This record gives sequence, structure tokens and C-alpha cells, in this order.
Amino acid sequence: MSFLNHTKIAVIGGGSWATALIKILCEQHHVQIRWWLRNQKDIDHIRKFNHNPSYLSDVVLSPKKVKVFEKTTDAVKGADYIILAVPAAFIQESLQHLSAKHLQGKRIVSAIKGMVPGQNALVTDWAADAFGIEMKDTCVIAGPCHAEEVALEKQSYLTIASTECPAAEDFAALMTCRYVTANALDDLYGVEYAAVMKNIVALACGITHGLGYGDNFQAVLVSNAMQEIGSLVTALDPRERNLSSSAYLGDLLVTAYSQFSRNRLFGNMIGRGYSVKAAQLEMKMIAEGYYATRSIQELNKTYHVNLPITNAVYSILYEEQAPAAVMNELKKLLK
Repeated sequence: MSFLNHTKIAVIGGGSWATALIKILCEQHHVQIRWWLRNQKDIDHIRKFNHNPSYLSDVVLSPKKVKVFEKTTDAVKGADYIILAVPAAFIQESLQHLSAKHLQGKRIVSAIKGMVPGQNALVTDWAADAFGIEMKDTCVIAGPCHAEEVALEKQSYLTIASTECPAAEDFAALMTCRYVTANALDDLYGVEYAAVMKNIVALACGITHGLGYGDNFQAVLVSNAMQEIGSLVTALDPRERNLSSSAYLGDLLVTAYSQFSRNRLFGNMIGRGYSVKAAQLEMKMIAEGYYATRSIQELNKTYHVNLPITNAVYSILYEEQAPAAVMNELKKLLK
């Protein structure tokens, strides 16, 4: 099969979410995928056996649709879209060999629900500054959609957000298949900041679960968290938005409650007595909320939004305060 006259999509990242997105895109007959992974052993394995040995290994990938590359410069060559699907903490390292020239004329799609550590910047803003990309050519993938359920072809919903609907609508069409419904939204910043915040909330849910708090408390925690997210997002990007839609509330709920939530798992380990370092070593995947907690804390020094849940998580993760004591104080602030 020739790559001519097909939509070409480069995917940067070798984890479970990158693999799930490639599975979705393979449902489109006119799409060709150029995949960059860091791990050479995984690259060799995929070329030989057509599946990712490290993540979602049951997902079989078509060798006619998917080509694997060792270099990012080769992966993005000729691509119409570039999907960023590495942890935010590794985005600068992963794209270090690319320049503005490599990305010229391409649309950038962030599948990263995190912030660039040290810069306290959204991935879309960082990419725009680093490579001179116009925001109209940038999208984010959001919504309540775990990679593990995509692998099982469970019915899922995605929101593709951009500053302008045409860009989001075009990519939403590519992400829609028999088990995924993708919708477009023109609220890039609101969706992206909400996605960052929901990971912090999932950490809090995991911590309280590890401490033995029940479902009743978690329901109150999540409802208060939604108000916290709304307050911060409105301060950062004031506009009218429906925070009860799946791009915001739906994404929060699945991350806060799901067995597949890595942020909830990380928080649960902290609540059970693990140190941050021990929890990080035991987890194979990155919990974006860990880095996001510091970024949001730093960012909020400018906006001064009341963020009691975020403050509590920060105290536990970065100030080494006892989870039980911190959550005992937090529960007095919830209503």
C-alpha cells in the first residue's frame, strides 16, 4: 500500500495512550501512521511481530498502515498531523532534534494531559513558543477515555479541542470509529487546563482511598474538585463553558474513579504509606498529576485562586506532610 494520497499522521511516544490512538487511527482506511518510539527493542519487536511488547500488547497493528521510526525527524517527514503522546516531563527531550522547519505546515495534536515541568506551561503553549506554531493549527485530545478500554474496543468518547472549530472538526473525524465517538470543541485552554487539574484530583482521591476514606467522602471530594477546577479555569481563561460536559466532568470522573487511572493508583500508594520515590519506582507509567501539582501551585501564585484540594496534594507530595493529617484538615473545608 502506498503512502500517496493518504492522511499521514506522526505519533510521538511509545506508551499505552500512543498505542491506543494508533489503534483508533488504523480504523480509517485513508490514514497512514509514522510512529516514533524511544525504545529500540520495542521498535524491533513491533517491526517483527506487529504489536507493542511493553504496552497494550494484545493490540495487533497493521504493518501496511504503521511504519516505525528511530528518529523523530524521519517520523514527522511528510506528516499532515503530529500527535504528541509522551509524558509532559519528557516532551522537550523527545522533540530535541526537531526544529521549526520540521514542523512547518503541520497540525500539532497534544494527547498529553500535563504541563511542562519547570516552565509551568501547557504543552500547546510550549510547542507554539518552541516551534513557532500558530494556535489555530493546534488541537488537544481530551475526554473520559482510558487506553485499556480502547484496546478492548469498549464504547468511548473523545473531545478534540482547538481555538477554532474547523481544525478540531477535521481531526475529530479521523478519531471517530465504530467504538469511539469524537466531538469538536473550540475551548482549547479550558479543556487542557481541566485535564491537568483532574489528574491532581485523582491523586487526592487515591490518597483518601489509601487512607481508608469511603465512597461518601470521595463523592464530596470530587464535587468540590469540580468547583475548584471551574474557578481556576475561569481565572486563567474567562469565557462561558459547560463544565458538566464529558470533556470536563466526564474526564474528571473516569480519572477519579477508574481502576485504570494511574494518578489514582499513585495517590493510593501514597495514602497507604509509600514515599513519593518508592511509588514512582513501583509504577511503570508516569502519573502526570505529580508534576502538574507543582506547576499549578506555581502558576496560582499569580492568580490567587482558592485551591484547597490542590494545596493539600502539594503539601503531601512536595512538603512531605503526613497524608492523614493533611486530609483531616482538608475535610473541614469541604461542603
